[in-house]
Amino acid sequence: MAIASDETTRICDHCDRAIPSSNVDLHYAHCSRNLEKCKVCGDMVPKKRAEEHFLNTHAPVTCSLCSETMEREILAIHKGENCPQRIVTCEFCEFPLSAIDLAEHQEVCGNRTELCHLCNRYIRLRERYNHESRCNGILEDNVVSSRDVRPAEREQGGQRRQPPEYSRSRLLLTIAIAGIAVLLGSLFFHKTMETGPVI
Repeated sequence: MAIASDETTRICDHCDRAIPSSNVDLHYAHCSRNLEKCKVCGDMVPKKRAEEHFLNTHAPVTCSLCSETMEREILAIHKGENCPQRIVTCEFCEFPLSAIDLAEHQEVCGNRTELCHLCNRYIRLRERYNHESRCNGILEDNVVSSRDVRPAEREQGGQRRQPPEYSRSRLLLTIAIAGIAVLLGSLFFHKTMETGPVI
């Protein structure tokens, strides 16, 4: 590391930094007394904060979504960008689902079709952006649509009913209610079997 002066420098034996030669002894006394090198990352940290540095940065933690173990320092990035169980949304229907299931879902979802309002042809959702950028609004005679446009849709400008939006909490509530209903039905059936059939 170059210092912008004519003064020569020496490398501190404790922190490996270039220090002006006239200050190296004073620096070394302070540096060796107060700082220590982290065994994991090599950063110089205050001795009294070494354990805190390790716990906040390098201590192994488990991802609450996928149970993978990693350093605490990268947990936030993992949960936001890399975790296969993080919740992402489909680019076609905006349905929330796990990242690991996204590719399979979008393969099916992207093959759904919607009516182009300009040329009255049904276009796959995965091709919609490219189609809209080059659609001139004229239905070509030699192109056969994936299905015929019904007159009612043509009169309404080809609007299709939008799929309902689902929230994760609403989905979990529905599953919980269904589970309770099955449990109550099972208990009622079991109780009826114990008391004998009604004649």
